[in-house]
Amino acid sequence: MKKVVIGMSGGVDSSVAAILLKKQGYEVIGLFMRNWDSSINNDYLGNPNLNNNICPQEQDYNDAKAVSDKLGIPLHRIDFVKEYWDFVFTYFLDELKKGRTPNPDIMCNKYIKFDLFIKEAKKLGADYIATGHYARIKDGELMRGIDDNKDQTYFLSQLTKSQLENVLFPVGDLKKEEVRRIALEYDLITAKKKDSTGICFIGERNFKEFLKNYLPSQPGKVIDIETNKVVGEHQGLMYYTIGQRKGLNIGGNQDKMFVVGKNLPENILYVCFNEDNDYLKSDSCLVEQMNFISDLRPKKCTAKFRYRQKDIDVTIDYVNDKEIIVHYDDVKAVTPGQACVLYQGDICLGGGIIKEVRKENKKLWYLL
Repeated sequence: MKKVVIGMSGGVDSSVAAILLKKQGYEVIGLFMRNWDSSINNDYLGNPNLNNNICPQEQDYNDAKAVSDKLGIPLHRIDFVKEYWDFVFTYFLDELKKGRTPNPDIMCNKYIKFDLFIKEAKKLGADYIATGHYARIKDGELMRGIDDNKDQTYFLSQLTKSQLENVLFPVGDLKKEEVRRIALEYDLITAKKKDSTGICFIGERNFKEFLKNYLPSQPGKVIDIETNKVVGEHQGLMYYTIGQRKGLNIGGNQDKMFVVGKNLPENILYVCFNEDNDYLKSDSCLVEQMNFISDLRPKKCTAKFRYRQKDIDVTIDYVNDKEIIVHYDDVKAVTPGQACVLYQGDICLGGGIIKEVRKENKKLWYLL
C-alpha cells in the first residue's frame, strides 16, 4: 500500500482530500504545519473579530485533529515558524517597503508547502504528498482545477517540475459544492467552515493595523494626478495597491477616487477621480524571476495578473531564462510586485513577478 502524507490545514478542502485518498486505497498520514506564532508577534490580541482565547492557527490545528481522528488517520505536527519568517514574511515586508504589491501565498507554496513540507513528509516515509489545492497534474503538466472559480494554479506558479513530482491534488477534479457535499456526508467539523482568506497562514487581519506591528507609518501627500493638487493624506504607501478604490481612508471625495500610482522617493500617492482614466492602463510589462513549469514556450498565450482575473490574451518576448516582456491590449491595474502567470488552455506554463509596467514602450513613472 502506497503511503501519502497530506497537508491537513483544518479546512474543508484538505479534509475531503484525505477522504478521497483513503477511498482510493492509500495509507494516509496527516501533517499540520504551524508557520505563524501570533502569541509571539502579539498581532491578534485585542482584535474584536477574532476569538482571543485561542489563536486562529491553534483552532485550525484542533479542527484538523478532529477530522483526522474521525477518519482514523494519524496527524503529525511540525513548526516552520522561523522558516516562514525568513523566506516568506521577510520577502513580503521587503516588497512592501519598495512600494510594490507582493503575493506571499506564492512564496509560501514555493518555500514551505512544497519544499520543507516535502522533506518532512519523506521522513515519514511518503511515496506521495497531497494538498487540498484546486489544481491537477496530467502528463507532467500543471493543469487548472475543474472549478474555474476556485482554481489555484496562480498560487502554484513558482513551483518547479521536481517539486510537483509525486504530488497529488485530490480535489482538483471537483467543484467546491461537491467538496462541501462530501464533507457534510461524513459529518466533518470543517464541512461548513468558512474558506480562509487574508495572508497565507496568518489569516484575516485589519491590514493596516497588522502592518503597523512591522512597518512604521509614513504619512504623505495624496495628489490628484490630473490636476496635481493635494486632495488628502495617506498613512503609508505600503497600505495601498494600484486600482484600489475601497478602504482608502485618505480624505477627500473617496467614492470616486482610484489609486493610480506611487512616487516612492517623494512618498506621494497618486489618485484619479475618473474611472476610465488612462493612468490605470498599460500595454506591456517586464516580468522577472520567471519560473517555467512547462517546457512549452508559446509566442501567444493567455495571462493572469491577479488571482481570479479573466484570462488576458498576450504575446511574449523571451528576454532570457528569467525575464520576459508581456504585451497585451490596454489592461487596467497591472501592478509591480504582483505575479504574472501564463497559461496555454488549461496548462499553467509558469509565472514571474511584475517588475515594470509600460505603455507605448515607456516605463510608467508613477508606477515605480
